[in-house]
Amino acid sequence: MSKIKNEPKITFSLIQSVRGQIEQRAQWLYLLTDEASKRGMDIEEFSSAAIKRCGLNQGADLVKKGGTKSLKGLKKTLFTKGAQWMFEMDVVESTDDKLSLDFHYCPLVKGWQKMGCTDEQIALLCDIAMCGDHGIGEQYDAVLDLPKCIAKGDDICALRYHKK
Repeated sequence: MSKIKNEPKITFSLIQSVRGQIEQRAQWLYLLTDEASKRGMDIEEFSSAAIKRCGLNQGADLVKKGGTKSLKGLKKTLFTKGAQWMFEMDVVESTDDKLSLDFHYCPLVKGWQKMGCTDEQIALLCDIAMCGDHGIGEQYDAVLDLPKCIAKGDDICALRYHKK
């Protein structure tokens, strides 16, 4: 029995539709890593590097769009009201040097659950996916800590960005 609890409270059809697209991307990651594993590749090594590159690119675009490396700017450009609804997110703290977010739902985890992934696979896929968030943080001269994680059985994902 899975220890992961991940059920949405917000269930409007538009939100569910967008979440379905996020779930599909999670399923892509699972299928890519599964096929690579079948071919003897080290899935953590290549996929973590690829996802981090994606995060670095996205972060650079966000910094350019927002015109600042303030973590308030990251909140404004990435963690918009729409994103807050998708992940049932609370902004706990938002300053120039610190951004603390609590996610109460994760469509990525839901996508992996729908694929029948084990808790261990979901935890690994989440670690890989979070490399993108680490890359985004780097572009803001920040570090990301994840003291709690839905994919590892916690009640929330606690994302904690802070300046280096």
